[in-house]
Amino acid sequence: MTDFRSLELFYWVAELNSFSKAAERANTTQPAVSQRIAALEAEFGVKLFERNSRSISLTHQGRKLVDYAERFLLLRTEMVADVGSTVAMKGILRLGVSETIAQTWLSRFMERAHAVYPNIVIDLTVDVSPTMRDLLGRGELDLAFLLGPLGDPTMANRELCAYPLAFIASPDLDIGEEPLSLARIRNFPIITYPKATSPYPRLREALNDPSLPPPRIFGNSSLTTIVRMTLDRIGLSVIPPIVVQKELSEGRLRIVQTSLTVPDLVFTAAFPLALMGGLAQPMAELAQEVARQFEAAPGA
Repeated sequence: MTDFRSLELFYWVAELNSFSKAAERANTTQPAVSQRIAALEAEFGVKLFERNSRSISLTHQGRKLVDYAERFLLLRTEMVADVGSTVAMKGILRLGVSETIAQTWLSRFMERAHAVYPNIVIDLTVDVSPTMRDLLGRGELDLAFLLGPLGDPTMANRELCAYPLAFIASPDLDIGEEPLSLARIRNFPIITYPKATSPYPRLREALNDPSLPPPRIFGNSSLTTIVRMTLDRIGLSVIPPIVVQKELSEGRLRIVQTSLTVPDLVFTAAFPLALMGGLAQPMAELAQEVARQFEAAPGA
């Protein structure tokens, strides 16, 4: 009889298009995956994959089996979630997180996740949102807390939080009279999120003036570096005040009043629809709860 483990490994080989990636995803070895697939092919009496030296692809019968495997696996997860306790849920969740979330409520989420789901191992990656979108699409992440929502019809979105952006500066930086006009903002270097993320082009568009040279906007993927450059009076930064609460309360940084309004950062928990009913969905819902609690009491 076909067992769940073999179906699970077959499913991940098909999803990731790789025996080695499936082995890594399932916390096993590539030979073990190959043996399971060979046993499935022997049991059904058909080839499930076409293999060559560089790639693999599903056969016609393999594509049929993927549909059944996905249904079996989702039903098993739903059964455990409905009948058993959260302690019964096991597995590895590959989670991608934006650095903004990492510096706000990620530690609270990790603490709650380990308390509620003690047998789920979280494999954590902190990266920029465009990279995490690609990793989700390639099946290398199960869940990501990133700038969204994603417009991809294969992805599910769960709204997490929205953070306003502000112009931040060292009190030792000579700003002049406030609020700063668009022209006076442009006199300073501006440090913000990297070019590939949504805040950068929005800010560039807001500061654009065809009659003047392009504004000096320095994108950086490290919030820690952005804050350090702001403290060192390199220029103005455009970041959420919530990530520099300590520096603001201590007077080492301050919010600069300007005539410019920048759209909020909106964060989403995104995961492939193919994983609905798996570990990603309850973890996304837990993240929503933690994000709401943090918004209500960020310093608690």
